[in-house]
Amino acid sequence: MNFRGASAEAFDALTRAIDGTLDQADDAAQVGADLFSVAEVLRDEPALRRIATDVSVDAAAKAGLVKELFTGKVSAPVVALLGDAVVRRWTLPRDLPRALEELGVVATVKSSGDDATRLSAELFTVGQVFQANPDLRSALSDPARSTKDKRELVHGLLAGKTLPATIALVDQALTGTHRTVSVALDSYQQTAAAANGRTVATVTVAKPLSDADLDRITAALGREYDREIQANVVIDPAVIGGVKVEIGHEVIDGTVANRLDGVRRKLAV
Repeated sequence: MNFRGASAEAFDALTRAIDGTLDQADDAAQVGADLFSVAEVLRDEPALRRIATDVSVDAAAKAGLVKELFTGKVSAPVVALLGDAVVRRWTLPRDLPRALEELGVVATVKSSGDDATRLSAELFTVGQVFQANPDLRSALSDPARSTKDKRELVHGLLAGKTLPATIALVDQALTGTHRTVSVALDSYQQTAAAANGRTVATVTVAKPLSDADLDRITAALGREYDREIQANVVIDPAVIGGVKVEIGHEVIDGTVANRLDGVRRKLAV
């Protein structure tokens, strides 16, 4: 998640503070749920959001306000983190709930413990399922359906098949804070991979790769980017052959389809 100016500094500081919050809490998953709920309140209450981010309001008064509002509703470590958040400077009022949501994602990812790699892979798989099923995608993006109804639909599909953290993050993706559910899941997947010290690469090929080929590609990317790579493989017969790799905003397209497009463009000149 990208922030500018003062918000970037505030978010960096809170990101460093979240581990202390989790150390004080009994349940990392609950910290994530609490942060999601506070972010939702701040989105739904513009007056509260403005006060919480107004630099002209006394910092101690703002910290006291959030303590009064949220004590007993969220865990004590989260109340303390909120007090830290509201005394910081924010470039835009909406950046505060955005930052709290992202911290909620971090807490939820950390609740998965050693299963962070599995969590990232499950988020990718769920995203692929949504993309491949237009009816399901339409149901989840239908504004006439309540978030509760959408969550019940997803729980019916995922319960007992994925980590609890996966379901929690899919639930959050359904709240509409990102442009689409798929965009939200992609963002959460990146966070999950980063928590395990990895970077996500999407590898598109015409047919399934052998384990040896996937290991070779992953190792080569790891050497190129000097970090561990988590490769998500997408099968797309339209690429014909070769490999297309996407890491962040970088694209390495070595597919036959891309080379043919290049030839067509030259012939059209």
